[in-house]
Amino acid sequence: MGRYVLRRLLQAIPVFIGTTFLIFAMFHFMPGDPIRAMFGDKPPPEAQYQALREHYNLDKPLWQRYLLYMGGIFKGDFGETFNQRPVSEIMKERWPVTLQLSGTAWALELVFVLFAGVWAGLRRGRAPDYGVLMFATLFIAVPSFVIGLVVQVLNASVLHNKWHFDVFPVAGITEGWPMSYLLPGFILALLGMGQGARLMRTSLTENLRADYVRTATAKGLTRKRVIMRHALRNSLIPVVTLEGVSLGLLMGGAIITEGIFNLPGIGNEVFLAISRQEFTIATGIVTLFVLIFILINLLVDLLYAVLDPRIRYD
Repeated sequence: MGRYVLRRLLQAIPVFIGTTFLIFAMFHFMPGDPIRAMFGDKPPPEAQYQALREHYNLDKPLWQRYLLYMGGIFKGDFGETFNQRPVSEIMKERWPVTLQLSGTAWALELVFVLFAGVWAGLRRGRAPDYGVLMFATLFIAVPSFVIGLVVQVLNASVLHNKWHFDVFPVAGITEGWPMSYLLPGFILALLGMGQGARLMRTSLTENLRADYVRTATAKGLTRKRVIMRHALRNSLIPVVTLEGVSLGLLMGGAIITEGIFNLPGIGNEVFLAISRQEFTIATGIVTLFVLIFILINLLVDLLYAVLDPRIRYD
């Protein structure tokens, strides 16, 4: 198990370096000059312009800027904005909102995937199976931002204004966690719910028809024991992969959901930073996204080895 963990850790290092360099280069080659943008229509004095370029390392080659930036990140320094405010300070303010939103969405998604997927898988070809497939197809086919906008309008105009049902806030985080995050979290999780429930259902039905399940049943094991100890455990392996990746995708997808529900999270800040050409903020936030995504994938790989010991011996 130790060699398996070490191998996965070593594989994560080039992935992290390659991904972060691509992100850094992508923002580096974005059109426009952020220093001149600070002064608006008025051109800056040449001496001040050159001093600011030197201060933000914009006068250095790309590879050197990347090394300086990564050196700062390993010390916890994500750089500073063009208003000389530390990026880490902005992330400290915004991250709790995004983490609570994506965490709520992931918890809702996980509960739905396990219960609906297992429920449909055990009742293949019956009404509950068709019901789950119908909702899963709806969640996948209709973009979540469309459902989010419709739900937001219904919440404001019908629930609040007409029926005076004020359980879910119309916008912002006025009610705190969990009430302010349940509705946007549900909208954010819709795509993952549909994909995960279909995968869980298909994986379970395939395993229930496998030879090892028939053998276990022929040996006299009860149906509950066959499902819980054998079929369900093997069916969880592809679902674990999907849910691990989904947690990272939920953080990225929070950009749109935070905009719809007016939540002051990190996704909203990335959108504003790109529009203001504050590439230091965008680079820092996206780099942290990558780091979290790699750590989640590492945990998923480790969980594989727990669910199926054969994997760590390959």
